[in-house]
Amino acid sequence: MLWDLGWDSESSGAEPIIPSDQLERSSAYELPPLTAWGVALCVSGTLIATENAIVVTTILATSSLRAPVFLLLASLGMADLLAGVALILHFLFMFCVEPSDWSELLTSGLLVTSLTASLCSLMGVALDRYLSLSHALTYGSGQSRRRAAILLLLVWLGACMIGAGPAMGWHCLEDPNSCSVARPLTRTYLSLLCGGFLVVVMVTLQLYAGICRVARRHAHAIATQRHFLPSNQSYASKHGSGRGFSRLLLVLSVFVGCWMPFSLWGLLGDASSPPLYTYATLVPAAGSSLLNPILYSLRHKDIRKVLLHACCPHRYSHSTHIHYPVDV
Repeated sequence: MLWDLGWDSESSGAEPIIPSDQLERSSAYELPPLTAWGVALCVSGTLIATENAIVVTTILATSSLRAPVFLLLASLGMADLLAGVALILHFLFMFCVEPSDWSELLTSGLLVTSLTASLCSLMGVALDRYLSLSHALTYGSGQSRRRAAILLLLVWLGACMIGAGPAMGWHCLEDPNSCSVARPLTRTYLSLLCGGFLVVVMVTLQLYAGICRVARRHAHAIATQRHFLPSNQSYASKHGSGRGFSRLLLVLSVFVGCWMPFSLWGLLGDASSPPLYTYATLVPAAGSSLLNPILYSLRHKDIRKVLLHACCPHRYSHSTHIHYPVDV
């Protein structure tokens, strides 16, 4: 140990004398120089935390935004907000404060919790869109809101339990050979986590495929009833719905591009893999927290209306009735 210098304090009756220069070397910790990666880490974490804090505050402070979709968007914003906080903490522990085992466990657990809750909230948003299309007459009632609240409670309880794994002993700090590509997570822990991520991704893609089928069926029925087009043609493909499917394709491309690389790399890589590959796959997953408010929350016209009213109260008014259209 640091203080074991060959003295036997009990037998000599005196306190061990430690040279001052050695004491200074042992107690001093030289912080690493700030790098471009550190700056990017701090800036991205701050941006993620700020924009998601705006979204969460807007939804929670507006009594008219209480439909299931807004509860899901608030959950998504809270998860991404925690991801931004985790990135900021990682920057502080890396460049500003002497790192320790508990700091690694704290940041990794917080990041796992936030990413898990974010991905499950994205699946919940897809489920909400599917139900609002397939059960348009009954979905959005008070019972639907209660079910959404219960579902989100279970999602967050599960995410917190999963994120607490490293702090509860499921880490590789004492056994480096069991480390995964993301220290201090063990290979077994990360494999189970990424396997669960892939399952959620596949379920979400299936939900969006169902959304496409239902939307096309509805558009075809409307076109047939109004006799705008022959029954063998799609009214939606030539009019406004085509734009909706383009947005859907963009959302799915970003979703898959952000989550698939790290999910696959966590299953295939190990501790001996180059760290560059880990950063290259983890950055898009964290970048999802930066893009989610733009693709989901800020695209919703009712949330934009509230934000515009808060910025320019004399020019914009959100006193009109809130509608809940299905925004594919």
